[in-house]
Amino acid sequence: MRELGFGYLYDMRNPAPWHRPPEALHAEVLDVIAETEALGFDGAWVPEHHLAEDGYMTSPMVLLAAIAARTKRMALGSGIALAPLYEPLRFAEDCAVLDALSGGRLRMGLAIGYRAREYAAHGLDFRQRGARFDEFLQVVRRLWAGETVDFAGAHFRLDGARIAALSSRGQVPLYIGGFAPRAMERVARYGDGYFGNAEVWPLYRQKLEEQGKDPAEAHVWVQELTLVVAHDKTAAMEELAPHFLHVTNSYAAWMAEDSAVGIDDPAMKAMDLESFKASGALRILTPTEAIDHFRRLREQAPVEHVTMMMPPGLPAERFLAYAKVFADEVIPAFR
Repeated sequence: MRELGFGYLYDMRNPAPWHRPPEALHAEVLDVIAETEALGFDGAWVPEHHLAEDGYMTSPMVLLAAIAARTKRMALGSGIALAPLYEPLRFAEDCAVLDALSGGRLRMGLAIGYRAREYAAHGLDFRQRGARFDEFLQVVRRLWAGETVDFAGAHFRLDGARIAALSSRGQVPLYIGGFAPRAMERVARYGDGYFGNAEVWPLYRQKLEEQGKDPAEAHVWVQELTLVVAHDKTAAMEELAPHFLHVTNSYAAWMAEDSAVGIDDPAMKAMDLESFKASGALRILTPTEAIDHFRRLREQAPVEHVTMMMPPGLPAERFLAYAKVFADEVIPAFR
């Protein structure tokens, strides 16, 4: 079985209760990322959303270039980028440059998104995002294969498109998210791996087999964004709950705006602080509990990477204190 890697998601939120000049926040997060690499973490991941009032990252490619310049070893990439919002040639070119800048460390997590307002803001039809995503993936894969691409689809048209400066790898690994059978067919057909929940592994395995691919070669990356390791669970809950509550209530507001999407996740319901603490949405584990949890996770699916998150507004030194406990007492169990 492959080693299990761990990394953090950095969404660059800058909520009002803890607001700082964006320049200071960005500089601090880059310092944090470099420090997590020194501690032994394996990945730094950048998400994407638009129209958020709290500064949620809108330009993952730009931030990833800065991360590539500040790190040497860890993997880096999007977690996730909203692929249908991109023009495929520009995306493929930018990834080729990022992969070269990082020395071949780039992995891109992609999905279709769930907020209709983001599509409307980009002048796109939310209902067509799946078909647009499929065309996008076809074109990007051909460009990274070194082809000169002529393509006439319902959503993209390219004439003589090519990338002259591919990275040495050519194809940048794509980890594609989804849950429904149609989405998992897309993952199996176009993806190098899947990111999402370990519970979806049986469906992913089935779709790989239908595509004639060996499930033993599958790559699975899961997000555990509300998991923290601490020795004193009560103290950690008191310190961390307000920061994670902001995340939960932000998602709840988006669900209310875009209720037609149909996501029904109890962790995405608006709550007050005490209800949030009691809800179980924020999981604080001791190092021993975390090791047991990740071992069970690996029994459930061939997980090779787990992504947690730096909660918005938490001071860097406090975040790094939690990261150090994880690095010292959890990571060695999976090396």
